[in-house]
Amino acid sequence: MAGRDLRALFSVNDRTLAAGEAFTNRQAQWDLVTAALSAHLQHIAGLSFSVEDVEAPRDNVLVFYGIGGIGKTALSRKLEVALADTTQRPAQWAAFRIGGARLVPVRIDLARSANTDFEQIVFTIRLALAAALNRPLPAFDLALRRYWEHVHPGEPLEEYLRRGGLASKFGQSLPQQLQSALADVAQALTLPGTVGSLIGQVTTSLVGALRERRQSVRALAGCARLADLLEAEPDLDALSYYPHLLAWELAQLGPADQVVPVILFDTFEDVGTRTHRDLERLLQRITWLMPNAYFIVTGRDRLQWADEGLHGQLDLTGPTAWPGLTHGAVPRARTAPEAVGHRHRQILIGDFSAQDCDDYLSRRLTTDGQPLITPAIRTVITSRSHGLPLYLDLSVMRYLDIRRTGRTPEPADFDTDFSALIARTLQDLTPEERNVLRSVALLDSFDLPLATAAAGLDREAPVQRLIERPFIRENPYGIWPYHLHALTRSTLRTADDHTDDAWTTADWRTAARRAFAALGQQYAQHTGTDRLLLVSCLRQGPALAADFDLHLDWLEAAAWQYISDSVWEPLAPPTAEPGRELHTAAGGLVELLSAIARRQHEHRERTVERLQAVIATAPLPTELFEMAVYYQAKAQRDLGRTADSRAGMQLVAAGGGRLATAARRGLAHLARISGDFPTALEAARTLGVSGRHHRVRGDVLWPQGDMTGAAAAYEAARNEADQHGVAGERAHGQAHRALAVAFINPAAADDEIDLAHHYLTGLDLRATTLTVQIAELVRDAGTTTTQFGDRAHLLRTEAELAGLTAVQVLLELAVAFHQAVQAAPIDGVLERLRTLTAGGEYPYYVDIAAFMADRPLEAPSPASWLTGLQHTRERWHSLVAIRRNSLRRPR
Repeated sequence: MAGRDLRALFSVNDRTLAAGEAFTNRQAQWDLVTAALSAHLQHIAGLSFSVEDVEAPRDNVLVFYGIGGIGKTALSRKLEVALADTTQRPAQWAAFRIGGARLVPVRIDLARSANTDFEQIVFTIRLALAAALNRPLPAFDLALRRYWEHVHPGEPLEEYLRRGGLASKFGQSLPQQLQSALADVAQALTLPGTVGSLIGQVTTSLVGALRERRQSVRALAGCARLADLLEAEPDLDALSYYPHLLAWELAQLGPADQVVPVILFDTFEDVGTRTHRDLERLLQRITWLMPNAYFIVTGRDRLQWADEGLHGQLDLTGPTAWPGLTHGAVPRARTAPEAVGHRHRQILIGDFSAQDCDDYLSRRLTTDGQPLITPAIRTVITSRSHGLPLYLDLSVMRYLDIRRTGRTPEPADFDTDFSALIARTLQDLTPEERNVLRSVALLDSFDLPLATAAAGLDREAPVQRLIERPFIRENPYGIWPYHLHALTRSTLRTADDHTDDAWTTADWRTAARRAFAALGQQYAQHTGTDRLLLVSCLRQGPALAADFDLHLDWLEAAAWQYISDSVWEPLAPPTAEPGRELHTAAGGLVELLSAIARRQHEHRERTVERLQAVIATAPLPTELFEMAVYYQAKAQRDLGRTADSRAGMQLVAAGGGRLATAARRGLAHLARISGDFPTALEAARTLGVSGRHHRVRGDVLWPQGDMTGAAAAYEAARNEADQHGVAGERAHGQAHRALAVAFINPAAADDEIDLAHHYLTGLDLRATTLTVQIAELVRDAGTTTTQFGDRAHLLRTEAELAGLTAVQVLLELAVAFHQAVQAAPIDGVLERLRTLTAGGEYPYYVDIAAFMADRPLEAPSPASWLTGLQHTRERWHSLVAIRRNSLRRPR
């Protein structure tokens, strides 16, 4: 199926290089075509079908549309070949059985460069049938001959066909067939004279005979509208109705001669504009008047024939006339073939998969049968292409260009975009649409108001027109439903733009300001509970401000709103914008928010490093600077670096800013971590609601073994967070309540754990999620049928990867509880706890493990127990004894 790529062939002197036109996959499209054709053949074979019914809805059109360079023309060409000769179809395309009818594919290139006019289209269809049938089609042929003599007097038809290249493609059988049809009718009417001079006389006589229903013309009398068409002025408009005669003649063929034209209109976007639809109207008329033919249209845009708003510009519009072309029923090309029905006739051609891209590049250039382009280079090209075949083709030519310089191409040579893609994308857009397109290239996603504001327009109409283009993708569930095709956006943003209306750097910056302001307006309108809009604004606004060095403006308030709920939705992919400069406030804010959100998925050491870079480099406002210091101190605390954490918390607390109370809470946690429980408990009394005083109190009580008091404190923390709408804190309080209850009442812990999981739904809280899983271990402690050891091992690995010291020591305590209940040795647990607390953090966890197993302390920690060491020991050991006794009771 691979032809010769002449561009590549004439780009190198190496005759061992094979340059083939590789065609890859498109299996889904072939399946859709064969399914649609099968349904069409069944329809026209039905007893109720009539080619003369000009009122019935039409379902004889299948549209493949997509962005420039997606491979529509290649698909159209392969369909033509595969339908003409099934042995020539691509190997991956399944065989297609068509029954008794013979398919006659007729591909017509409507590109402006092809200079195809309507007259040529009609002749092309008739010539294809002439070659296939080798017989006249009298009704149509008489009308066509009359039209030719009237419009082109004295011009030989043979010369016209030769000059247009049609004779070389289809042969010269049509003039003879037209002559034969004329002679046959003249003979039937017993007209004298030379046949060539009789066309006017034949027409007049035939019309009279048809009106009078003479027996001599009974073969043509069945065509009810033939006389009307022969009487009409033989101009271009009349010519557009002649296909009705062609359809009628095909319907008269016997079973042995039956053919079904499959007419492939390619490059349909060049037919006209939305305000000049003259040629489109004529093509639609052909489609309507030939219901027994099937039409496969390929172009950049969907057909709008089912839009009622076009009434008057086209003959037949609306969903009743074209049920398969209705807007809103536009599936991807991967739609199952059995779904092809009235609601699935316009198919957006999808991008190549990575495998298809590699296959294309492997077969495009070969030497001695082996791919010339190396796997490493193919990988880079595939990644950059976003599956667009045109990008692959341009990369191949770039490969040959580099090779021609004498240098061996390297993967880095292909980490680029091509300006040619810009020209292909913009070529059929209006100036306003181009302006909108470049403006929305600044945005990850958008809606009509956002795009209108970003483009600086006072009306939405250009945006509305643009979103109907195939390079605009839609996610109906997104807060902003539209986004640009990834490669289109990347190219517009990064490639050299050599078009006449290319933007300067200042133009891009102006558009960025407009887009940023528009995002800010949408943020300002959001309610306090509209978390989705907040996060959506923060996924676009900071990056936009950083890329164009804009003032923070509304971003500062949005950043504080983001951290207030402790939900931590991801704001950007982990690999987004690597190495973005931090020397601007916006760049610093992007990295700050990304680091804070990503800490749920990265080791805390990485979080510390990222925040340290922000603190040291970014010129942030004071309160945002303190935000970076605070969250770095939290990460340092999780790593067990209490001295560094304390210094950071003290700095923020002394600043008296928005996080001062949170920093005082952090200092209370640090006191607890070191074992200074009285100080931590006293701090809890002064923190208030904003300082999450109930949770701090619960954190102090549970190491004392006071699980009842801790559970009550955590419940109060959960309820308080619920009242204030702080989802993250509510989940945190419930997770720790579940842990406390799991120690004293495993049966009741089930509901508490379920509620904790419910509150965590939709949140991104890694440490809290692990705490709930540890609560599940504590609930199951002492049992032998819950795979306790395997579960603990998995959690230990997760906690280590996250760098969460607090979770690690808590997990070891759960393991110690389990082994103490089973009266098993805990030496291994004690050793792990000593290692984890060697830096002075959580030293009392070793004591608690020993309390559980009722073992003496080798070296008591410096913990200041609230009710004394002995009372604390008794509490912890009693928890073990109660669990052990409950497991001994018969169930």
